[in-house]
Amino acid sequence: MDACLLERPDADLQRQEVVALEKETARAIQLGDATFFRRVYSDDFTGVLSRGGIVDKSSFIAAVQAAEIKYESLTPSDIKVRLYRDTAVATSLWSMRAVLRGQRVSTQMHVLHVYVYTGTGYHVVTGQTTLLPPYLDQPL
Repeated sequence: MDACLLERPDADLQRQEVVALEKETARAIQLGDATFFRRVYSDDFTGVLSRGGIVDKSSFIAAVQAAEIKYESLTPSDIKVRLYRDTAVATSLWSMRAVLRGQRVSTQMHVLHVYVYTGTGYHVVTGQTTLLPPYLDQPL
């Protein structure tokens, strides 16, 4: 077994927790729920949005709450979680339907989140979203 892949005894439970957080993240984006991101994203969060923009925690929350997009559905699928000691890496495919600046749009994105486990649970420390063709000019 690779030394980086050492897992704590409750690995299945940890994976389930991260999968649940991925689904909650999608729901929080759909609802524009800043409270979720303040709780689950680390204070030093840094991410890359689908169009290449770099964000910190506060600018990510601002993008989630952007008035120009209203999410009808945001569904993560094919969620895979790999555990490395106190770190979890989640990859998934997200399908989105939304109204962007008055026009209905749909797209898919590959999403990667890196979580670190602390005494208060898992927290997202970084993430990257890659928009799949056709490309849309969207906030996230």
